[in-house]
Amino acid sequence: MKRIVIHKPGGYDSLELVEEPDPVPGPGEGVIACEACGVNYADGVIRMGLYASAKKLHGYPITPGFEVAGRVVAVGPEVEDIREGDDVLGVSLFHGYTSHLRIPALGVFPRPANLEPVQAATVPTVFLTAWWMVHRQVHPEPGETWLVHSAAGGVGSALLQVGRLAGARVVGVVGASHKVEHALAMGASEVVDKSREPLWPAAERLSPGGYQAVFDANGVATLAESYAHVAPGGKLVVYGFHSMLPRTGRVNWLALARDWFRTPRFNPLKMSGQNRSVMAANLSYLQSRAPTLREGMLWLLERFSSGVLVPLPVERWPLAQAAEAQKRIESGQTVGKLALIP
Repeated sequence: MKRIVIHKPGGYDSLELVEEPDPVPGPGEGVIACEACGVNYADGVIRMGLYASAKKLHGYPITPGFEVAGRVVAVGPEVEDIREGDDVLGVSLFHGYTSHLRIPALGVFPRPANLEPVQAATVPTVFLTAWWMVHRQVHPEPGETWLVHSAAGGVGSALLQVGRLAGARVVGVVGASHKVEHALAMGASEVVDKSREPLWPAAERLSPGGYQAVFDANGVATLAESYAHVAPGGKLVVYGFHSMLPRTGRVNWLALARDWFRTPRFNPLKMSGQNRSVMAANLSYLQSRAPTLREGMLWLLERFSSGVLVPLPVERWPLAQAAEAQKRIESGQTVGKLALIP
């Protein structure tokens, strides 16, 4: 097998391709021969050494990656729901940049027949994050108006689709004009293009009374204003801090410290008077909710099978070029998802 290993945090050159014997499944496990491996922004944060759960739950050396698709090639004892030869997708806590993934059977799901492997491999992380935020944190009601930052990215695109299914009017925010068409196709009712007009006056024009939910992965650049534009009874949901992270591959610790000090602190006394809530999501810390996450994954795959949800456009990169793929996603210019092909 081949896999990417990060021996210690650093720049793009810390992603090393290694060859090892193929894994053997233990009790309750299977092995997937991976045809595609999803790439997420969080993978680069793991490379930089800033992903808290990677340090707390795994440590270094580490293989990044949370999602794959391929075919089951081996099954261990005490496994009933998967068999050799099954076309599947897998959801894993790290280990995903690999040609062969040993994985607990509970993290393996049948691949919908209408999804290609490269599409299926890029579904779990972003759509499950969106599902969790929408249906386990926001609890939507039809007719609500939401604001979604980074609406052409992976989670943003998923939020547009899941929000549309929930009956929400979703306003998407993008940072470049080439992303507008994609956001509209994913389900945005309107799109604010920050490269062409100021964000917050446009957001106020589109929903003068505020938003019942604002989904923000930017961090210090937008958090304070995002909270200010939450309507009474609404929620700010935080799932990333992209603007605080570098686009050069290496961490600028001085800039990071400056942004940390500038990050808003939300006062519970003021929040209670304003009737606004702040919530946050990180799937890697939800292992104790694994049955609920499996329920969400099955809910999503049922809707992919019916065509109600559609996969995102995917850029393909060879596994050996994982560094180039991470550099690309950190550029902020991508639309949809990226995948590595072993």
